[in-house]
Amino acid sequence: MKRLFRCLLPGLLLAGAGHAAAPFLDGTYHSQVFAGVRHYRIFLPHGYEASAQRYPVIYYFHGHSDRYTLEKYDDGKDTVPKIAAFTAQHDVIVVAPDGYVARDYEGFYGGSPYDVRRDGGDYDFGEYFLELTRFIDGKYRTLASRRFRATSGLSMGGFMSLYLSARYPDVVGSASAFNPAPELYAGEKGRRSLWRPKDHVLNHEATRIRLVRASGDYISQYHEETRAAYAISHSVPFEFRQDEYHRHWATSIGETFEFHMRAFADAALDTVPAEWNYDSAYTQFHVWGADVSTEIATPAVISLEHVTKGGLRVRTRQWSPDGPPASCAGIQIRTAPVYQPGARYGVSVLSLATGQARQTTATAGRDGRVALDADCGGEEISLRGPGIEAQAPVLLPPTAKGAWRVLPARVLSLPVRIFNPRSTPLTGVRATLSSQYPTVEILRGEALIETIAPSGVADPGSEFQVRFTAGEGDFAHARLQLAISYDGGKVRSRDIDVLVAPDPVPAPIAVEVLDGRTRTFPVFRQKGNNGGGGSIARTVTEGQGNGNGILEPGERATFWVKTAQGLDPFDKNNWRRAKVYSDSPWIEEVADIQEDKQREWTGAQNRTSLIELKPGTPAGTEIPVILDCESWSFRYTPDVRYGQEPLYQAFQLHKHYLFTWKWKVAQP
Repeated sequence: MKRLFRCLLPGLLLAGAGHAAAPFLDGTYHSQVFAGVRHYRIFLPHGYEASAQRYPVIYYFHGHSDRYTLEKYDDGKDTVPKIAAFTAQHDVIVVAPDGYVARDYEGFYGGSPYDVRRDGGDYDFGEYFLELTRFIDGKYRTLASRRFRATSGLSMGGFMSLYLSARYPDVVGSASAFNPAPELYAGEKGRRSLWRPKDHVLNHEATRIRLVRASGDYISQYHEETRAAYAISHSVPFEFRQDEYHRHWATSIGETFEFHMRAFADAALDTVPAEWNYDSAYTQFHVWGADVSTEIATPAVISLEHVTKGGLRVRTRQWSPDGPPASCAGIQIRTAPVYQPGARYGVSVLSLATGQARQTTATAGRDGRVALDADCGGEEISLRGPGIEAQAPVLLPPTAKGAWRVLPARVLSLPVRIFNPRSTPLTGVRATLSSQYPTVEILRGEALIETIAPSGVADPGSEFQVRFTAGEGDFAHARLQLAISYDGGKVRSRDIDVLVAPDPVPAPIAVEVLDGRTRTFPVFRQKGNNGGGGSIARTVTEGQGNGNGILEPGERATFWVKTAQGLDPFDKNNWRRAKVYSDSPWIEEVADIQEDKQREWTGAQNRTSLIELKPGTPAGTEIPVILDCESWSFRYTPDVRYGQEPLYQAFQLHKHYLFTWKWKVAQP
């Protein structure tokens, strides 16, 4: 029910002057981050003025074209009353921040909020969010710990809820998202990285997550892909709801806020995780008590993996989820204050790029922190000393290129390497492979490693043999579990995720290699948001080389593929640039080409490859690749109904078409 305030709190503006008081208050404060005044809307619980009680807070982020008023989409007739009704009956505060960026708005409403575009970075809404939480905690009676702080939001606001809670997992205890935008940009200006929540799920291992999708939402396919990424990550506390609704909208607000109320009651959110993972698009960040800084000048994501008191893995990627390492002079890490002040610790460092190990020492400061230096090429770091138990064997990444991509129906050895982080040998290590997936056949699944030298790496991969079964379509996910037994009975299990190519994978109709060449291709273009379209001519000059259409050592090229039929009924006999996958050591993806999908409103990118054939590649070498071409369509079905309501707008669908292709390196 609505509340009537008898007086205004200091610094707040009463909405609807001259009328009955609204069930919210609109306020302003001076932002140091923006160097100016910022707005917010706040919903206070019933009885707030008369009590001394403190309350948890949900920060609700609006979508595109809206602002902190939450009234653009529905004239204030749906979301605002639902939030007001919830706070009238529950002990919780809801704050609606303002995503307004003057440069990107033509008026009060109608703009692109949060400065999350590729050319953005002038405003850091992460720092603004931290500043706003400090202001709200200082001005209102809040419970100011991560357990009692939540984020939620619709569309671009749903993206912000997932992104900010992933960026600050030690600040936000629970996060929900209604039909979230699938991907936008993050990072400092000039080095923006495409950020997809589905690539960074493990940032949320200590955060309660809820996703809500409307069945008739026009970007439901993207929501399903985000949901699937959370659903297979068993370490993330996650729940999902789908509502039968015909629009891109925030449904089930009350039920979703009840999810946050349950999180507020969960005392487990008061504890710092003993092991955590974290990705950041920024060159400096603070998380779980640790500080990291580097001077990477180009777009890149820095990853801290399986961080414990005994060690961590540090990696960089030029793009997620499978880009090569970035270049930098080094990464500086100051650990959380969990070590014995003044104590000396042994440090083992294994380079993931070279396989070389080195030994060094570090002394904890008076604050209990240890300073570590890491290389951008990726390193496995372990510590030994007071308060640290003997470390377990470490399963190293199976590939340097992200997930292990395999072809079906082949007997494959497993790319397994096990690192000994100790200063003494590990003996009698047994590794056992299993899988719950019916598409996985384990032909040999056990290996005994008699000894792993100190800071040494064992490679028992040839002892394991697996075979995968696949159907038609896109890459299919499968998972292996490797249980490592050590120290007379202790067991450490790790997952190995696999992407299995479909069966069959056809050969393309035609492929063109652009190694400095200029070509004109027919490409498909949508006619409008309700379907239709046809071919247009697109002229491109791409790659670096002699332009003869043959990728030769030292050259760079893009690959274009002709397809007989795309996803759209009108997409026939058109060309599209390909994403290239290969396990050949002779080629490297040197750029992830990101282009807006024509007429899409999601921020999602069509991602394709610029490939380099390494200098010195021997003549006659065969290079097998999988070419991945994405096609998309606005699928409008005017006869579909959601109850009494017609479909509001066309679904934005996309599909990947995979092809196998190989070429032989010519004589110079």
